[in-house]
Amino acid sequence: MPVNLLDFDSERLAGFFAEIGEKPFRARQVTRWIHQFGEAEFGRMSDLAKDLRAKLDGCAVVEPLSAMSESTASDGTRKWLLSVGTGNGIETVFIPETGRGTLCVSSQVGCALECAFCSTGRQGFNRNLSVAEIIGQLWWANKALGRSPRGERVISNVVMMGMGEPLANFDNVVSAMRIMLDDNAYGLSRRRVTLSTSGIVPAMDRLAAELPVALAVSLHAPDDPLRDRLVPINRKYPLKELMAACKRYIKVAPRDFVTFEYVMLDGVNDSVEHARQLIPLVKGVRCKFNLIPFNAFPDSGFQRSSPERIAAFREVLMQAGLMTTTRKTRGDDIDGACGQLAGQVQDRTRRRARRTLEASA
Repeated sequence: MPVNLLDFDSERLAGFFAEIGEKPFRARQVTRWIHQFGEAEFGRMSDLAKDLRAKLDGCAVVEPLSAMSESTASDGTRKWLLSVGTGNGIETVFIPETGRGTLCVSSQVGCALECAFCSTGRQGFNRNLSVAEIIGQLWWANKALGRSPRGERVISNVVMMGMGEPLANFDNVVSAMRIMLDDNAYGLSRRRVTLSTSGIVPAMDRLAAELPVALAVSLHAPDDPLRDRLVPINRKYPLKELMAACKRYIKVAPRDFVTFEYVMLDGVNDSVEHARQLIPLVKGVRCKFNLIPFNAFPDSGFQRSSPERIAAFREVLMQAGLMTTTRKTRGDDIDGACGQLAGQVQDRTRRRARRTLEASA
């Protein structure tokens, strides 16, 4: 069965070429064709010998994802629903901004962590994405956005903040990020690739050792009881352990701070007192806060904090010397904003069925 070369980072691709009796530089050539030129047909890789192209046609493919649907928001944000087979679809979002373009990439079909305010978590969980399916989102977006290999970079930043918990799919996510950083592929810097995690502490330490990129942590609460409710993984890795892991990570991170993401939920975690409680929690952790106005989805059970409450919360943190920004909501009219990605998930965990039974009991 032919192998999909989108599944291979540079080390694995070099190993594959060695297996078929080819020199390592051929792997670099093919990497450039696939990822810089967006080429999926070996016959059009013009600087490869004809016999090599024929050999590759017999044992390999470049099999990209296909689009199930596409939406464009009024602010220019674009969202693609990409098929990953068996009725499942993942969502990938491109956010254009002045001076940069950010692609939000998914790592799983659904999510098993069930954060209370996240639409993805409500869909249940089907499976991890392969390397090809993760890097394929960047491949697809570059093609869809008309990126030229010699033209201006359209996607300058990648955030692993789409569907799923990236650190729960560690090996495939790290391999995909290696391709993002590879100068023969996308050539992004570690500062421009950000991984967001809900706080799987052992995997954070492993990431620090293997491929430290910019880190964002979904915090959302100043104490364990509230975070246990909003971010259930906290019951396994409570705040004391999470803060210690953040301190360890900063020592090797490409940025000298961790970003704490904090979704603002009206009457739940958004009081001035909540803000005051965050100050001692993050003492000794070089960080910045990114306050995220909650983006509604059906039956969420939460409301967005008012601009006044968000401003008061931000002021408390700023007065304490903590860098704090409020994220501008982008793409909410196409359900492409933070927390709204739902995709199309054939749930294997059956959590949706359980919730329905619990609600009717």
